[in-house]
Amino acid sequence: MSLNEQNPAAPTAPRSLAEALRARDDASLARLLRARPDLLGPVPNDLTQLATRAGTRASVVRALDRLDRFTQQVAQALAVAPEPTAYGTLLGLLPDEDAGRALPGAVATLREQALLWGADDQIRLVRTARELLAPAPQHPSPTGLGPTVAEATSGLSPTRVQEIVAAAGLPSTHDGVSAVAALTGLFTDAPRMSALLDEAPPQSIDVLNRLVWGPPYGQVTAQPAAHLRWLLDRGLLLPTAPGTVVLPREAALHLRGGRAHRELEPVAPEVRPKAAHRPQVVDATAAAQAYTALATVEELLKDWDEGGPAVLRAGGLSVRDLKRTASALDSTEPQAAFWVELAYAAGLLAADGEADERYAATPAYDAWLERPPAERWTRLAAAWLAATRTAGLVGGRDGKDRTLSALGPHLDRSAAPEVRHRVLALLADLPEGTAPEPESVVARLTWERPSPAARELRTRLAEWTLSEAEFLGVTGRGALSAHGRALLAEGGGPDPEQRAAATARAQKLIAPLLPEPLDHVLLQADLTAVAPGPLVRPLAEALAVLADVESKGGATVYRFTPGSVRRALDAGRTASDVHAFLARHSRTPVPQPLSYLIDDVARRHGHLRIGAASAYVRCDDDAVMSEILADKRAAPLRLRRLAPTVLAAQVDPGTLLEGLRSMGFAPAAETAEGDVLITRAHAHRTPPRAAPEPVPEGPALPDGTLLDAAIRAIRAGDRAATTPRRTAPAHPGDGELPRTAAAETLATMQAAVLTGDSLWIGYVNAEGAASQRVIAPIRVEGGFVTAYDHTADEVRTYPLHRVTGVAELEPDAS
Repeated sequence: MSLNEQNPAAPTAPRSLAEALRARDDASLARLLRARPDLLGPVPNDLTQLATRAGTRASVVRALDRLDRFTQQVAQALAVAPEPTAYGTLLGLLPDEDAGRALPGAVATLREQALLWGADDQIRLVRTARELLAPAPQHPSPTGLGPTVAEATSGLSPTRVQEIVAAAGLPSTHDGVSAVAALTGLFTDAPRMSALLDEAPPQSIDVLNRLVWGPPYGQVTAQPAAHLRWLLDRGLLLPTAPGTVVLPREAALHLRGGRAHRELEPVAPEVRPKAAHRPQVVDATAAAQAYTALATVEELLKDWDEGGPAVLRAGGLSVRDLKRTASALDSTEPQAAFWVELAYAAGLLAADGEADERYAATPAYDAWLERPPAERWTRLAAAWLAATRTAGLVGGRDGKDRTLSALGPHLDRSAAPEVRHRVLALLADLPEGTAPEPESVVARLTWERPSPAARELRTRLAEWTLSEAEFLGVTGRGALSAHGRALLAEGGGPDPEQRAAATARAQKLIAPLLPEPLDHVLLQADLTAVAPGPLVRPLAEALAVLADVESKGGATVYRFTPGSVRRALDAGRTASDVHAFLARHSRTPVPQPLSYLIDDVARRHGHLRIGAASAYVRCDDDAVMSEILADKRAAPLRLRRLAPTVLAAQVDPGTLLEGLRSMGFAPAAETAEGDVLITRAHAHRTPPRAAPEPVPEGPALPDGTLLDAAIRAIRAGDRAATTPRRTAPAHPGDGELPRTAAAETLATMQAAVLTGDSLWIGYVNAEGAASQRVIAPIRVEGGFVTAYDHTADEVRTYPLHRVTGVAELEPDAS
């Protein structure tokens, strides 16, 4: 059955978009408001106001930009078709077998989004959409078609139009309107048009072939060549401005064989597979990368534990600090920018707000460290999915040619979350373990959202999404992992319960794949320790003080040096503590060279004491003091002997400590009481900070509760505005409030209480806003009426002095 048979024209066919909306059920209205959430800001009073808002330029532009390629092509074809258009006529403009199969869905989408209305034999594009898509010299149609004969000849004199009609072999008419109609009829009559073109010189046909697919405009001189004159005389080229001519739409459609578009794209491009892996391999690879992501974020914030880089005056990290961060993380600068932005989006990193503002970890970071690895990863992944901040922009230029810096302003791109979810959804549609060709993913996204304004950004966002998902462990070997698939619902909808359930599923799937932390290391004779996997946090923190990380990877190698051992002693450990710690956590015997190193450093540690004078050195061995004074390297410290065992310096204690350590000594700082000063790293934290809020792309997607409430309010307002009344305003339908005297208002209210009838009232609230309402009065007393308000769908009380008037409803009105 054809669409025309399914929806035949009838006397009850809608005469406006408002009537078409009025005929919809609540589910259809919900789909409209979900597809175009800008129509809800604020909630329309009734369906007439909803239809008006759906036709505004800003809303229509937004809706058209969010259509897929073929649905846009259908809308463009409607814009160049006669109005109203029959479904068969529209199908003729899109002569393609695949297009014929896809056309019902495209028309349904346009109808659902209130971009067209009417029965299938009277399809009408909303006026604003037709204005946006119709051909004009200022904005040519995407179809490449020009104006109609009637539009192109509107500026010609009647005499000139009659000359064109005569040259085309048509009889003269009595007026310009009929002449234009005759010329239009010629161009739309295929046999007669073919006969006319058979008479054309070959050069004239060449000109038409160059213009037929657009742009349809061309330039001519004051004295055109003969082949151009032949076209001008017969109206196949019509002047639009001095020196400019256009190929009329009807003639172009004949030359095209009735096609509105040169190439139709009714079918979405397929996402082509690039490689296939076993799902277990993909999940394991992704989980390993997920653990690396956790370690990288920890390493980043540990590096900034005592206060990170300074905040630029304009906000963000300097290029130098980003390079240093990349070097510390052993990564590239773009990757370092991604990790920094990820920690910021997850609320683990922020500016401290001090006068000398610096970046530092937030208190949430300490709580995050205490959580299980699976929970820590899902927090990072969820923050990435929902974030509008886009790390890939770092290093680029903004609209004012300023460099975009990590953690700086102007990095928000509201389309980023939608693109990330869509890319992962496309990966989820592939068989498990299948990695896609990136080019095919970009081609699919371009088809789904072909708007030129968004195409470049969405392409870059898609490419960044594929690489960032691999860094984060959402994908493995390019294929979507099981935990990434489970996490897809996270951030994708407004329901918090659904997001929590998705997070719980992802945690459950990734938890068994993450390596269990180890409580031991393997000590080796070359003064190194090998951690064969991730270490439990207390062991990792203690080992980071006692030894230096030499290499990272599947196994981490730590190296013990005199400096690292001294660092542990400075932190308050004794030699016996260090020996016991290593013996407890090593699966191999403690090597003798390592024991000698610890004892040797401990024996010399604290032999020299540094205090504040500006600074002083004291030592029980005056020979050591003489040795220091005799060393040329001590000259910058400007030392002076105060006593055989005391030297004074004119530098601060920290500089004195470093200077003597560089000379090969092992001094220890001491307090004012003469005790050894135990130095521990001071963890600098910002005040409590919330994670940055994503910048939404237009109005937020409404949830089910809001949609239900909005539809009830719109329906109620529409009933109030359209219910038949016995006492109608002077101009029905103009929104005028009923007007009655106070005594008549009171009497009508009291009568309605006795009869149970509903009334139509005008009401002005305390803010002066006027509205129409349908109420069923329940009680009238003390200057107030208590009634069931059909508009609000609840019982309300209204002051009678704010009621402008009442009108009785028709007996059969609902």
